[in-house]
Amino acid sequence: MSMRTHILRLIALWLCGAALSHAADKPNILVIVSDDQGYADAGFQGSKQSVTPHLDALAKSGVRCTSGYVTFPVCSPSRAGMLTGRHQSRFGHENNPVYDPLDEKEGLPLTEKLLPQFLKDAGYRTGWIGKWHLGSAPAFVPWARGFDESFGFIGGGHRFTGWQPNGRQYTLPLIRGGKDISDVPTHLTTAFGEEAAGFIRRNKEKPWMLYLPFNAPHTPHEPSAERLEKFSQIENPQRRRYLAQISLLDDAIGVVTAALSETGQRERTLIFFFSDNGGHTPSGSDNNPLRAMKGTLYEGGVRVPFLVSWPAKLPVGATFDQPVSSIDVFATALAVAGVAMPADRKYDSVNIVPHLSGEVKTPPHERLMWRMSKKQSFAIREGKWKLVRNGDGAPELFDVESDVAESKNVAADNADIADRMIAALEAWNKELIEPVFPGSSVKNEDWGPGGANQKNAPNKKPGNKE
Repeated sequence: MSMRTHILRLIALWLCGAALSHAADKPNILVIVSDDQGYADAGFQGSKQSVTPHLDALAKSGVRCTSGYVTFPVCSPSRAGMLTGRHQSRFGHENNPVYDPLDEKEGLPLTEKLLPQFLKDAGYRTGWIGKWHLGSAPAFVPWARGFDESFGFIGGGHRFTGWQPNGRQYTLPLIRGGKDISDVPTHLTTAFGEEAAGFIRRNKEKPWMLYLPFNAPHTPHEPSAERLEKFSQIENPQRRRYLAQISLLDDAIGVVTAALSETGQRERTLIFFFSDNGGHTPSGSDNNPLRAMKGTLYEGGVRVPFLVSWPAKLPVGATFDQPVSSIDVFATALAVAGVAMPADRKYDSVNIVPHLSGEVKTPPHERLMWRMSKKQSFAIREGKWKLVRNGDGAPELFDVESDVAESKNVAADNADIADRMIAALEAWNKELIEPVFPGSSVKNEDWGPGGANQKNAPNKKPGNKE
């Protein structure tokens, strides 16, 4: 070997080592989303019925955000806002897309670049495991939107056990790597946890981003028999099944966090956990002490259990009371990955790490705002004040710091505050656009198999026109 060749090899090895060292400096990013989880339904939220030791441990390892919100009170728009860093009504994603692999309009608009696409460009390995619900035509599916690895289902819901794979949304074949698989796991929640742990182990030598949206505890509630037996003391059968589903979800999350610890990645992994929207109380969830539920802009629809953990950078066992939002995942992830926020359009996301760490004392957001139901319902939170306007009804104003249950409308006594907040909503609404696909209405939201949002697509595969 010539001296020149030897030197070139040494330089190549040094550059490789430098690249690996730089990659190791970038934290992993894990976003865990539950589906329709009630505000009270976790031990760290004070529940005496929901058994969640793994989520409770996650809360103790990081920051519990007591005013954690999502951008919409139903599934798909909430997820669209989180993955884009933009309020979903800025690009017309204000409905749940109907499942139809041949419909090229029903899905997260292609005008938007998603978080995994930015992180992939920055050298991250990206994965999606779980529920998608952001469009089923070929252009909308996860492997077309920046995810290197994929496992889950494309529609808005799914059976948990014992289904026969077919073309119906809740019994679709699972997908791995963009292709249908025939496997039917013993329990879907457990399968998602094990798949996520495998992703973590496979990619331990490089920075990664994993989006892990479970479909538990969304209906249909199909817990295992042994888990259901553990909640036999609960008299209400719907509540009993729901709590068993929560327990299985918690175990799956425990499998994921154990894989992080076993592979030495826990300290350098930034974890978000929250529900995609408020609980659906007729299905067994508990939103106490909040008002109302999923599908409304009261606190029970948009305020959710919310955790952020990053042992290397954030406080342990802390609480943070200022409002934060699931939309903040986007800017936070880009910031910790060393990626500049794009400047080509309006973004609503904020890097919340400096706020959670105490480095920045001001609130992350001056205000949070919501719009739904074809512009008929609006809400805004500004400091301690929350204003809700439903259709042609008079605006309601609440002090949600002293009245988290939104039980006392104080608009008449604070007309100046209500007027200011209404003016802010009206100005913001002018920045938004009309919905770009009809989707399924909130009133007809699919709570389970046979729901209104289950358009048949026989013999059609998600992401494949053939």
